[in-house]
Amino acid sequence: MSTVVQAPPAVPGTAPGAAGGRRPGAGLIARIRPALLLAPALIVMGVLLLWPLIRVVIISFQDYGLREMNQGTTNFNGVDNYVELFSSEQLWSTVLPNTVVFAIVAVVSTVAFGTAVAVLMANLGTLWRTIVGAAIMVAWAMPAVTGTYVWMWFFDTDKGLLNTWLQGIGLQDEPFNWFTNRYTFYAVVLLNIVHHGFPFVAVTVLAGLLSVPKEMLEAAEMDGAGPWRRFWRIIVPNLRQVFTVVIILSTIWDMKIFTQVFLMPAGDGRNRDVINLGTWTFIQSFGQGRYGFGSAIAVVLTLLLLIVTVVYVRTLMKEEEEL
Repeated sequence: MSTVVQAPPAVPGTAPGAAGGRRPGAGLIARIRPALLLAPALIVMGVLLLWPLIRVVIISFQDYGLREMNQGTTNFNGVDNYVELFSSEQLWSTVLPNTVVFAIVAVVSTVAFGTAVAVLMANLGTLWRTIVGAAIMVAWAMPAVTGTYVWMWFFDTDKGLLNTWLQGIGLQDEPFNWFTNRYTFYAVVLLNIVHHGFPFVAVTVLAGLLSVPKEMLEAAEMDGAGPWRRFWRIIVPNLRQVFTVVIILSTIWDMKIFTQVFLMPAGDGRNRDVINLGTWTFIQSFGQGRYGFGSAIAVVLTLLLLIVTVVYVRTLMKEEEEL
């Protein structure tokens, strides 16, 4: 009588002879699956973001104008555009100060005002907090173009509310043009930027404020710490990462402003004292047809923003390591 030896049952879903019940190449598929899933999004981002940036860098090394654009030709001139840019007196005396100094003042003002609004909202009841939050989000939702025209109307020389009010109370004998002077021009731009940017800071800081343990604040109050001391000794250390995020993001946004400057009277290049890097790029490229020189300015602005971004990422990573 012969004995029949039966083979072990095959594991469902596996190929015969596969070691350990795994199909050949299953490990490779598991390793490349994340890349395959990300590939469509990376391709789209590469086409929409990376390739235009590469083209701007390439054009920045060319004497590229309307003739080259129409003929489809290239005219490489090396680093001549960058030499002209960094040797330009206008860059150091006007454009760069208008960009960097204004960004610093705008970030400090936006973060300070947004934090003050967040502290106010944190001390309100649920109903009033919701009402105030909805009201400030109107400013956040308002397009930059619309907000800019509102502030232009408010400071208009002939029919602006401010000049009319100042003349009505006797502080002015004749209308004052707020857009001809470099400092008053950027004062109006500053109000526009703070008005449009403080809701983001307020909502972000408010979320952090509501997460601060009340026991710590109550204990500090019982020990005699006033509101100002509680804010700097308890709230600020607990919201260090929140403030890092809003400061860096606000810096990136405020360094590359274009609409709020370009749409102001004479902000399109007619007043050379108010040009910043964003408007200078547009004026040189589309106003004067110097696309190569304008691209060089855009590359410099991008590098400045990349430096800020690197600082932002490294600061966040350092904060996480300390935690």
